[in-house]
Amino acid sequence: MRAAIIQTNASDDPSENLSHMIKYVRQAASTGAEFIFTPEVTNCVSTSRARQNDVLRHQGDDETLKGLCSLARELYISVSIGSLAIKTDDPDGRFSNRSFLINPLGHIVGQYDKIHMFDVQISETETYRESAGYRPGDRAVVADTVLGKVGMAICYDLRFPLLANALAQAGAQILLYPSAFSPVTGAAHWHSLLRARAIETGCYVIAAAQTGTHSTTGSKARSTYGHSLVVDPWGEVVLDAGVDAGAYAFDIEMVNVTKARQKVPSLSNARPFLAPQLKS
Repeated sequence: MRAAIIQTNASDDPSENLSHMIKYVRQAASTGAEFIFTPEVTNCVSTSRARQNDVLRHQGDDETLKGLCSLARELYISVSIGSLAIKTDDPDGRFSNRSFLINPLGHIVGQYDKIHMFDVQISETETYRESAGYRPGDRAVVADTVLGKVGMAICYDLRFPLLANALAQAGAQILLYPSAFSPVTGAAHWHSLLRARAIETGCYVIAAAQTGTHSTTGSKARSTYGHSLVVDPWGEVVLDAGVDAGAYAFDIEMVNVTKARQKVPSLSNARPFLAPQLKS
């Protein structure tokens, strides 16, 4: 199947971002792409909680979700919305970082809330506390799509191989890691981690990413690494989008999942074991 990744440089204006996304999706579909993948926080990249409160919406009212469901139906394509920042009814006002799978009828066939929150201090000047603004999910998700079974994950989830393994053991043939990765950790770990998850599970790994310096109304600037990546089940990089925004098409052959798992059947060879006990 021909598929495509959308790599974008989103602002904190959801309407503007949707306009760009529709253009890129139409461009990708015109090349024959039948499944299109967008990055994390497709609707809004922001460093301001006040701005998010002003522009974000609950799931039923989100214009990006409505717009991309309608476009999927019009073009008869599948769309992975990497994630949307969505308002919740939580008393503390935190949002959800929620991923959606849309089928060619425009219906949601899978949704997932990011489990692992990016709470880190990368350097003296670069600190993130995602859990302050977002409510973590607690459920892993595998969804049926036209390509096969898809395991849903988001960005920082990439660093937790137990999640990838659980998704693969549950039948996933493709793992999604839509991201807005830090340039510092991206340069150090992005390619290695994505290739590792593919090799460990015998899955295709598809990671649509935000890129560049983002235009926001907050006082703190935000930059992301780019390099949207597609890795085949043998760990070979099929596509590296570099740092420019755009639509990037690629071909995916699901028989490669079977071939890789026949060569290295680590999923079926896995055995339970007792946890190590520390001795004083």
